[in-house]
Amino acid sequence: MGQESFIYSFVARGTMVLAEYTEFTGNFPAIAAQCLQRLSSTNNKFTYNCDHHIFNFLVEDGYDKEEVIVLDAMLTSHAAYCVVAKESVGKQISIALLERIKADFRKRYGGGKADTAVAKSLNKEFGPQMKEHMQYIIDHADEIEKLLKVKAQVSEVKSIMLENIDKTIERGQNLTDLNDKAQDLRESVSSSVQDRRDTTPAKVVVPKHENKVGCARNYPLPSPHYHPLYLRGFQLLVFSASVFTRLVSISG
Repeated sequence: MGQESFIYSFVARGTMVLAEYTEFTGNFPAIAAQCLQRLSSTNNKFTYNCDHHIFNFLVEDGYDKEEVIVLDAMLTSHAAYCVVAKESVGKQISIALLERIKADFRKRYGGGKADTAVAKSLNKEFGPQMKEHMQYIIDHADEIEKLLKVKAQVSEVKSIMLENIDKTIERGQNLTDLNDKAQDLRESVSSSVQDRRDTTPAKVVVPKHENKVGCARNYPLPSPHYHPLYLRGFQLLVFSASVFTRLVSISG
């Protein structure tokens, strides 16, 4: 960055410029004053491009320690900080300069001269300070750009982490709801099965026989004692009859 990177800077209360600094001649003070009259009331950072120069504004409500976005740009209590830079200067670098000027001005005049000073009455006191801040930014531009990139990355990571946390919380809530529904379903099925068991007829118990002769006389089918295959088939027949009986009772 060269010495001509920053052209002009001022600090204002409402629409009144309290201190300004420049080493150049031109119409940029008049353009900046016009922009000051039309500052947006919905954003505390405002830029305006004109003739290859960028007019950067930082607006806050008063000079208190707590910074808030100004609700009405025409209120006389709001403070405005401006720097005019060449088009080649990044916006974030200009904002970094405005933040330094704002912090220094509030430290020196917050709650005192800032509220009572008349137009341009602080030029002699604060003009040289704005010059020093400009020079500092020019000398440390590379370091500041790296720092701003790191801050941007940290902000991005923070945003992603917060988003993931929200998704995790939402997913956890969904899993809780699903678990509750599953538990209700299990209880409902368990209750239904118990009711059906209470209304299901008792199983048919096949009497056991002590000898093959008696078994042969009591059953028209060959005795299950005669052969293992007969025994297995007989058991399946009895089980099928039991299942059929239960199905009929349930459907009824």
